[in-house]
Amino acid sequence: MSDTVKNRGWQVALAGTGINLALGVLYAWSIFKGAIKSSIEKGGPGAFNWDPASINDPYAICCLAFAFSMIIAGKAQDKIGPARTALIGGLLVGAGFTLLSQSNSYLAWVLGFGVLAGSGFGFGYSAATPPALKWFPSSKTGLIAGIVVAGFGLAPVYIAPVSTWLLGSMGIQNSMLVLAAAFTVVVCGLSFFLVNPPAGYVPADAPKSDTATAAKAAPAKPTVNATASEMLKSGKFYILWLAYFIGAGAGLMVIGSVAGIAKKSMGPLAFVAVAIMALGNAGGRVVAGILSDKIGRMATLCIVFVFQASLMFAAIPLVGAGHTNAALIVLLATFIGFNYGANLSLFPSFSKDYWGLKNYGLNYGILFTAWGVGGFVMGRVSEMLNTSTGSFTTSFTLAGALLIGGAVLSLALRPAKAAKHAEIAAAEPSARSVFMESFMRGWADFLGFTPTTPRSFSR
Repeated sequence: MSDTVKNRGWQVALAGTGINLALGVLYAWSIFKGAIKSSIEKGGPGAFNWDPASINDPYAICCLAFAFSMIIAGKAQDKIGPARTALIGGLLVGAGFTLLSQSNSYLAWVLGFGVLAGSGFGFGYSAATPPALKWFPSSKTGLIAGIVVAGFGLAPVYIAPVSTWLLGSMGIQNSMLVLAAAFTVVVCGLSFFLVNPPAGYVPADAPKSDTATAAKAAPAKPTVNATASEMLKSGKFYILWLAYFIGAGAGLMVIGSVAGIAKKSMGPLAFVAVAIMALGNAGGRVVAGILSDKIGRMATLCIVFVFQASLMFAAIPLVGAGHTNAALIVLLATFIGFNYGANLSLFPSFSKDYWGLKNYGLNYGILFTAWGVGGFVMGRVSEMLNTSTGSFTTSFTLAGALLIGGAVLSLALRPAKAAKHAEIAAAEPSARSVFMESFMRGWADFLGFTPTTPRSFSR
């Protein structure tokens, strides 16, 4: 059937990338946060009257709503298709930003940016990647996932300067109204280009010259299409969830504060650090996707965690200095963004490799809760630590330590090619025993040992 169906893979991939380019306004939060903070400090009629320690709450709630809406949106994407799911996302984001344009109250921003826009991000984001992956062979999973999600990371390149200009010329609330209209039109318009391939469509994984004899000689690769309940019985799910929590939480902590960090040395040009960090964010998604197709997801993830931990510790003396070097701040932010972005291409690929595409929307939506919980916890904790200590030192130390733990944890993930179909089947042992067994097997494989226990690691 794939020979007679027009391949619309690149159309779908580009539409998904465009949707993510609009939804990536999340990563420009530090620009909005700076404007709100200035309003609080300036005071007067119509000023924001918030507790400074709670200024990051809309962002933290947004990360949480984004993640948990992905479960509902993922199920919707599997049932009603990606186009309608993305359309709902566009309408929710538009409604959220419209609410922001009408009020400067803390509750309105938590509801508008946190709940409505956050849920809209989840619906739009969940619909962008799955249809694109279905049009391409498994050998390009990392590449295509990296390209589509790169749009989300790349968004601040234009949103940061545009938002800065809008805020300076129109004020906070009028700026939100303009953004509401723009995002609604773009996301809803591009949603109609998101289509799944027809039933029975199979991308060509192998050259057509393969002979029938060769096909008979090589055993058929089992098709893995795990349900959510089967996925939750797999130890790899819990390893991936914890790793995602750490990688996403550490990255979001910096992304949410980068404008404030850069302001000490760059003043009103702090948005440049946000924009350049976005280039790193987007680049990390594409590079990590390609690299993981070549050397494997596990190896790539471990490299990313070690690199990110090194950057967190290197940042401590830099951000704690009285007079920070603008070039070093931008360079540091770029590489932190690069490593954070790598997570956003690796984990969708892990999800497809381990649990297949049939229930991909729901399965990845459940795994993606780690991103939201990580962003919420690290965003809230870091803001509290920064406010109480007056510096970023403690939060960067905490992030670095967690990333080292994440690097160790990632070694328990065997390459996807070694994961047998039986692993995701219903298992008798508890999730805890499966987790520990998978963890120990991963370490055994990594160290070159062969387990000698009579109990099999495969189920």
